[in-house]
Formats: sequence, C-alpha cells, structure tokens
Amino acid sequence: MLRAVIQTPLCPLHRAFCQAPGRQLRRIPSCPASRSPALLSCAPWQPGIMAANALKPLIAVCQLTSTPDKEQNFASCSQLIREAAQRGACVVFLPEAFDFIGSDMQETLSLAENLEGAQIQRYAGLARECGVWLSLGGFHERGEDWASTQRIYNCHLLLDPTGHIVATYRKTHLCDVELEGRVSMKESKFTNPGPEIVPPVSTPAGKVGLAICYDLRFPEISLALTQEGAEILTYPSAFTVTTGSAHWEVLLRARAIETQCYVVAAAQTGKNHERRTSYGHTMVVDPWGSVIAQCQEGPGLCYAQIDLGYLRRIRQEMPICTHRRADLYGRVTVLKKPLPP
Repeated sequence: MLRAVIQTPLCPLHRAFCQAPGRQLRRIPSCPASRSPALLSCAPWQPGIMAANALKPLIAVCQLTSTPDKEQNFASCSQLIREAAQRGACVVFLPEAFDFIGSDMQETLSLAENLEGAQIQRYAGLARECGVWLSLGGFHERGEDWASTQRIYNCHLLLDPTGHIVATYRKTHLCDVELEGRVSMKESKFTNPGPEIVPPVSTPAGKVGLAICYDLRFPEISLALTQEGAEILTYPSAFTVTTGSAHWEVLLRARAIETQCYVVAAAQTGKNHERRTSYGHTMVVDPWGSVIAQCQEGPGLCYAQIDLGYLRRIRQEMPICTHRRADLYGRVTVLKKPLPP
C-alpha cells in the first residue's frame, strides 16, 4: 500500500531520493515517529533531487493563491513546476484558475484568452523545458463562440512533455450557489457550460480523467470516466472556505472509494482578492479512500507515488464495477454533444 506523502515546505521526505545523474544516492531523514506513517510532510526543495523508485511514478500537486495579476501567477506556477520536475515528478497538477482570479466579472472577461494565446504558449514551453505532463486545471478560455456569446469557458487542459495539448475539458457543471450571508456565486453569468465529458488520457502515471471543482459534487462524471478506464480522477478546484471546510475532504474520499481510483485535487488557497478567500487543502486520495498527500495553508506542493498495482488489487478484491446493477439504474457513459451554434 502506498505510504509516501510529501508536502512543501515543512519537514523531510520519507522516502529515498537521488540527486541528478552521476551523483550518489542519498537518503533524507524521515519525519518524527509521532507522525502517522501515512501522512508525512516534506522538506524544502533542493536542486537535483529525483524520485528513486521509478516503478511507482511520482506526481506533484500544486497549491496556489492566484490573484488578478497574471504575470505574478505565472511566476508562482513556473517556480512550482520547475521544483516538481527537479524532484522527478512526471505529471504536475495545477488548480482551477491557475492563470488568474479576477476581482469581478468584467475583469475576468477582459483577462481571458484563447488557447492559442500567450499564456498557454508559455505553459507549453514550460512543459518542454521541464519534460513533464501538465494538468492546467481551469483556464479562462475565450472559445470560438466568444464574439457571439461574450462568455468564456472554464477549460481544463492536459499538456504532454512536448507542449502539445492532448485533451481539453470544459467544465460541465457551473457553480451557481447562494448561501445566505456566506457564499454568493453565479458562474453561469459569464461562463458557458461545457458540451461533453472527455475520455481519460494515458499518462506515465496512469489514465487521467479530467473534471473541475464543482463537478466533484456529481458522481455521475466520475463513474463515467472510470467506466472509460480512468485510474486517476483530478478535480482542480477553488473551493470557498465555507463549502471547503464542510465538504471538501468527504467528497474527494467518496469519489475515490466509489470508483476505486486515485483522486488528485489541486486547490486555490488564501486571499485571492479583497472579496475572495479560498479553502486550500490540496489533496491526493488513494483508491481505498485514504488521504496520502495534503497541503495545509499557503502556496506549495505535495507529492504522491501512484501505485497502479495496488489499485488493481483493490479492484480485484472488491470488484465494485462488476457488481453494478445497470439493469436497474442504467449505465453512466461518456456522451459527446456538438458545441452550441
């Protein structure tokens, strides 16, 4: 069972890491014995450190405090991506709104770009420079219908190490929530709902199924992705403190348990602007429902090894998929719909 968990910038890594090629392997001291063996935090970044166990791929999950300042946000993201690459991560996950969080609807619309714009080109360059896959968890996209709708898409992109966009998922469930005196959000005022669920994509860490934030509350999408072969479900998010403190962990763990997938959830944290504070608690959950990596407060990274052998053993010992009663309640499938005119 997977035990290694890493979080920057607190205490040392639990597993052995090696330095850059040609240097000696060295062990980093483990955390104090008083900590749970399943939840360890990690040391500050050190150049040249890579994962020693290549059989279990290492992923890195970013926690950010995006603001309306796109340049500052890119600087923060690029630093974390480079750090993750130095550690040996093969896939780096960024949260929803990694590009920016606008202070109001007008600012959000004005800062949005299309997929051919400068922002995505810079991230493509980072993917090539670092030789990693990038999950860009929620990009404010001006789609092909921008001129007619004046609305954007909340777009989750997956880039390969050549910088090529291999998948684009546009958020299908928009967050329109009114909790009196606590949370007021109406994403549909300026965002178009996505038209389809995108089939999982094969990566060095496993088959990744794409979703975004509010999608977490709808188990149908996770079941559809799992039935299409997903081994990792990712929910890049920007949960509020109110909803995050109540629902974040329990929803992530539920999605992992019911699908027997790894669940990866990069998150926004802290004060994004005067009227917005995000919950944080970036998290990785294993197929048994155990939290194996987590950030607490502030920007940073957590790491986890993906053990697909462990995943397959869980699915074999408790074959939930074959026990489903599609004859009673149907089968959730990935249905593609045409883009609206």
